Amino acid sequence: MAEIVEREGWRVRLRDVVPASEVEAAYRSLLSEYKKKVRVPGFRPGRVPDRVLEARLGRDALLAEVRETLIERRLPQAIKELELDPVAVRKVEGELELGKDFAFEAEVENYPEVELPDWRRFEIEVPEPEVGDEEVAAVLADLQRRYAEVSVKEGPAEEGDLVIVVTEEGSEIPVELERAFDEVRAALLGKAAGEEVELPLFSEEGEPTGRRAKVTVKEVKAIRLPQLDDEFAKTLGYETLAEAREKIGEELLRRARAEARERKKDLLLERLAAELKAELPPALVEAEERAIWGEIAEDLAKKGVPLEDYLKSLEPEKFEELKSDVKKSAERRVRRGLALEKLTEELGTELEEDEWKAHLEELARAYNLKPAEFERAVGEDALRRLYLRRLHAKALDQALETLAA
Repeated sequence: MAEIVEREGWRVRLRDVVPASEVEAAYRSLLSEYKKKVRVPGFRPGRVPDRVLEARLGRDALLAEVRETLIERRLPQAIKELELDPVAVRKVEGELELGKDFAFEAEVENYPEVELPDWRRFEIEVPEPEVGDEEVAAVLADLQRRYAEVSVKEGPAEEGDLVIVVTEEGSEIPVELERAFDEVRAALLGKAAGEEVELPLFSEEGEPTGRRAKVTVKEVKAIRLPQLDDEFAKTLGYETLAEAREKIGEELLRRARAEARERKKDLLLERLAAELKAELPPALVEAEERAIWGEIAEDLAKKGVPLEDYLKSLEPEKFEELKSDVKKSAERRVRRGLALEKLTEELGTELEEDEWKAHLEELARAYNLKPAEFERAVGEDALRRLYLRRLHAKALDQALETLAA
């Protein structure tokens, strides 16, 4: 019978004893299997004496294999018997000898015990969203651009024009002067088709890089915006411009409130994760670290940079800083995951079949697939993750409603 000999946080040390008779039976079974497979000159298949087979394969090697077989068989039974929920088995100790009971001990990283803070007393404040005339006007201006008439013009580029430039590699890039960086707009204003220009380059974050690129102006196009009136509103599906402004404002407010709610949920989860009581098993954090490194590698691959090359390019202190950031992010993710699981358990949240079906249909539509096709495409493991994500999201919604009540 298995027993727990030591328990501290996620560390659990268990002990199990395999009777000598079971050890002997496992050894004889292994010999029988090898007799069928091993060919020894002078003996028919299956008729090789035990002592000859032991001499050929090595008694110690055979005992080591029996040991592993017994551990593989008994350890899961012991874990189930002791009602453990392991995330990793760190090490197994124990010597095996024929004619004796085989006692082994295993050190297990058990799923942690989690205690949530008294979250019902939390005060999660997010500013009430507001939508003003400026936001509505910005949307209407964007819609005007979408419905604008664009035509090639003679002469130099002027304010409000669209300039098509060609890079030295042959790529065409449209530059809308009204939306371009000030330095780019200044460089292109007054330039006509056929002229060469050096444009400043900016990072993805909009910061100047200090580098410049030589381009050639291919075309200059005039942008003619439609009048902002009732006729334009009818083009958008409204009766009047006043109605368009009203409906656009309502939609912007709906989106802003939805974003505020998501922000509030994230703040709630962050506080739950920060204040929950739990010792994090190293295996959980290490698994999350591997996932983060995979994401970093994927992002770099999109830019054509192998992860290994990127890491080699870093200064030692920058590399250590990155490793530290990855570890912190992994711990944060694990804590958030544990908080969601415990919250779901505490609230008794369940996902009804029709809810899950509706969610699957929504996901399938996003990929232009039927639900059955989507399920086959993603596979069982991904479906299980999607189900848990949806379940946890529902629990977080319920918690937020509890705070608001």
